[in-house]
Amino acid sequence: MSSTEHLVTRRTLLASAAAAGALIIMPQQVAFAKEGDERIRRFSFKASEEQLGDLRRRIEATRFPEPELVADSSQGVQSATIEKLAKYWATNYDWRKIEAKLNELPQFITEIDGVDIHFIHVKAKHDGALPIIVTHGWPGSIIEQMKIIGPLTDPTAHGGSASDAFDVVIPSIPGYGFSGKPTEKGWDPIRIAHAWIELMKRLGYARYVAQGGDWGDAVTEQMALIAPPELLGIHVNMPATVPEDIATALQPGGKKPAGLSPDESHAYDQLADFYAHGLGYAIEMANRPQTLVGITDSPVGLAAWMIDHDIRSYELIARIFDGRTEGLSRDDILDNITLYWLTNTAVSSARLYWENKLAFFQPKNVKIPVAVSVFPDEIYAAPRSWTEKAYANLIHFNRLDKGGHFAAWEQTQLFCEEMRTSFRTVRS
Repeated sequence: MSSTEHLVTRRTLLASAAAAGALIIMPQQVAFAKEGDERIRRFSFKASEEQLGDLRRRIEATRFPEPELVADSSQGVQSATIEKLAKYWATNYDWRKIEAKLNELPQFITEIDGVDIHFIHVKAKHDGALPIIVTHGWPGSIIEQMKIIGPLTDPTAHGGSASDAFDVVIPSIPGYGFSGKPTEKGWDPIRIAHAWIELMKRLGYARYVAQGGDWGDAVTEQMALIAPPELLGIHVNMPATVPEDIATALQPGGKKPAGLSPDESHAYDQLADFYAHGLGYAIEMANRPQTLVGITDSPVGLAAWMIDHDIRSYELIARIFDGRTEGLSRDDILDNITLYWLTNTAVSSARLYWENKLAFFQPKNVKIPVAVSVFPDEIYAAPRSWTEKAYANLIHFNRLDKGGHFAAWEQTQLFCEEMRTSFRTVRS
């Protein structure tokens, strides 16, 4: 899901990663086209029985590799995990359940800058609601945010007050889910940010906030840099806070700086581990996304690629398929993977890594109000010290006791409480 300091350009390799902050492209360099069909059309989706039958046949025909040679996940997705996932997917999983839930929601398509943008738009049950646009990441989708819709739009039914209500807009990134697939180069986080600003204008919102993690953070922070007057503030749950000296130390051959606080030391260790062991998927998608033909042809291959994002998320998913209760269910995981399969977006989504030229974790000098929630099992738990330096107008900072990379999906109640608290000061 995430890009990192190591992916400053689409062809950057580990050795030249973290120190290329000067390559950041500011949002005003984007030429944003408004010509085209600006209508907002209703949308629904129904997979054909042929598609679902083909999916089952492909799962059942999977040729698995021999088991790993170690007793842990150091060689990648473990045989026991992926075989359990495949068995459940072929025999017990029912796409129609999530499809029905999706089609109960108000979904729409509108063309922006030559690409059809799919989005969910649910208005609050209460007057005076604050609009919020929420952006997913990779290997996420709108499936990630479906659980937050009820608590945010109808807070009185979920432990909140009417004054905490939000109108919720959840778009699919171009190349993901039901959005169109770009047919030209240039759809990077900056261009997506411009598209989201246009989307909110088309919906008639004169004031709103934005939220994101993973690619959603990259897009949301670019919206904040563009700083349209109607954007009151942003919330991020995978913030860009890594100082320049830390980024330099994280390069191959670098040495951990002395004098770090316990929180800073922990964050450094998390990042060092991710850079050393967790970046393979991102490097391949940033350099050679079109090579990944196998994950468009094998659903189990796609599943393995998607669940091996970061070690703590993988461990959570592995426990789920071992039958343990976690913040996610087996159906949650397969709902998201099946959406990628049915929309054939494995490679089109990967191209966002190829397009990106931002140093992901480098502070961007955002000046508008920013709220940050730190979940302990994220790729790195941003320390308060780094966060305060990264965001000059930090209006909320909170370290949560549980939760990881898929915070809205996994810890929905905590996430929604963070949204309510974060934006109370910008509502008036």
